[in-house]
Amino acid sequence: MNIFRLAGDMTHLASVLVLLLKIHTIKSCAGVSLKTQELYALVFATRYLDIFTSYVSFYNTIMKLIFLGSSFSIVWYIRRHKIVRRSYDKDQDTFRHLFLVLPCVVFALLINEKFTLQEVMWAFSLYLEAVAILPQLVLLQRTRNIDNLTGQYIFLLGNGVVYQTSDVGPVKCSGNVSNMGNMLRLHLCDAEAYTIIWDTRKLLGSALSTRLILLPYLLLHNAYRSLYILNWIYRYFTEPHYVHWITWISGLVQTLLYADFFYYYFQSWKNNEKLHLPA
Repeated sequence: MNIFRLAGDMTHLASVLVLLLKIHTIKSCAGVSLKTQELYALVFATRYLDIFTSYVSFYNTIMKLIFLGSSFSIVWYIRRHKIVRRSYDKDQDTFRHLFLVLPCVVFALLINEKFTLQEVMWAFSLYLEAVAILPQLVLLQRTRNIDNLTGQYIFLLGNGVVYQTSDVGPVKCSGNVSNMGNMLRLHLCDAEAYTIIWDTRKLLGSALSTRLILLPYLLLHNAYRSLYILNWIYRYFTEPHYVHWITWISGLVQTLLYADFFYYYFQSWKNNEKLHLPA
């Protein structure tokens, strides 16, 4: 194993563990796409079918177990954890990921190194991994712009609007409310005000999650793919007959998607504008 492969493995591992540990620590998955995490769980489940039938090395087996366990743990947190699941924004995470899975199945059946179950599943995992990040990028674009709602939120706070800082969402009220528990004394209670405030709180949480969770995760994931490309180049020049077109092309597609996203993200951040990704 060369240094580029080892660095790529460690960076990939760090990206997954950073996401899992931060979700566990702050008890929030705001801004995280369940669709993307489910696709990655499917990627690892189909890629590592040989974990109990083929032994390569202790390192290889441990890495497979960690990736399988961590990816399914993230999905469990978002779907089942009684606190974390409340921060999941399913109304925004609407990418139809089945439309990514089906073409990858077709490609795997048609283009593979050998027409066996294990090789077809391996090819499928490579194709799917290349595009699995798309639901996350779409979700991030949808939740990136918080300026308008933040302005309405501050305006309403300045004029006094009663809302309850609970985990179950906004509730309708009338008149002034005494200062009890988590209730704030404000005025002008109406359903529209509550909707704006609740939506704003979700978006602010998503923006915080973007900084604390998603950017480190995406940066590490991009670094992992970049290091793997260096690994492939190194092996091409040092190992005879080292040619794996399926792996190379799918990895290059994934790297380009990340590079394209970070270009537009930092442009929007630099200009203080809404994130717009090319259609």
